Amino acid sequence: MRLAVAATAPFGADVLERLAARHEIAQVLTRPDAPRGRGRKLGPSPARETAERLGIRVIHERDDLVADTVVVCAYGLLIPESALSRALWLNVHPSLLPRWRGAAPVERALMAGDACTGVTIHRTTKELDAGPIAAQEAFDVGPDDDAGAVYARAAEVAARLLDEVLPKPEFTPQPDDGVTYAEKITAADRELDLSRPAVELVNRVRALSPHIGARTDGLTIWKARVDGDEFVPVEVQPDGGRRMTYEAYLRGRR
Repeated sequence: MRLAVAATAPFGADVLERLAARHEIAQVLTRPDAPRGRGRKLGPSPARETAERLGIRVIHERDDLVADTVVVCAYGLLIPESALSRALWLNVHPSLLPRWRGAAPVERALMAGDACTGVTIHRTTKELDAGPIAAQEAFDVGPDDDAGAVYARAAEVAARLLDEVLPKPEFTPQPDDGVTYAEKITAADRELDLSRPAVELVNRVRALSPHIGARTDGLTIWKARVDGDEFVPVEVQPDGGRRMTYEAYLRGRR
C-alpha cells in the first residue's frame, strides 16, 4: 500500500507526525505557501513544515499523487470526484459524525457546550463529511478543555484508529438522523456579547483558544471562567500587546 497524507492546518500536521511514526508515507499533499503572521509574509503550511522535517516529499497538485490510499486531515480543499476515483481517500474528522460536519467541528462543539466529542474516520465522498464510516471513537470534553486540548486528543485517537483501519477498511453508512453543520469561524464569531450568559461566553473563549481568540473592546480573551453568574477573564491580550493575566492587565490600566 502506497500511503499519502493530505493536510494543511496544525491538526493535520499533528496527525501526519503521529502517522509517520507508524507508517511509511510516500507524499504529503498540502496547500501552497500562504501569508502568515502579523507581517503577512508567505510561509509554509504547518503540514509542509512537518513533512520537510520528517523528510517526506511535499506536493501541491493532486495530479502528482502516486498513492493507493490518501489520509485527509485538515487539508482545507474539497477533493474532486476525478481524484476520488483514482485512490481510496480516508478523511479524519474530529467529531462524532454525522454531528458537526463541516469546517470547524471542534470549535462549534465547544461553543455548543458539548460534553462529549470524538473522531470519525470515513471515506471521502463528494458530499461534505457524509461518507461511510470506517471507525469512530468518542471521548469526554473536560470543563476546562479548549480547542487546542481537544484537537490534541483527537490527533492521538485518529492515529490509533488509522492503525486499525488502514490494513483493511470496512465501511458503514452514516445515519440520517443527528446531522448538524459546523460552519467556518468568522469575525462575527469572535466578538463576545457580554450580555449573554457567562457559561456561553466561557464556552466561546474555550472554542477559540489558543489560536483564534475571542474579542471584546480591543482585548483578546484567551482564558476565562465563571464566578457565580459572572464572566471573568483570566488570560488576555491587548491589541498590539502581549498575553498576560487579567489582573496584570487591570494593574497596567491604573
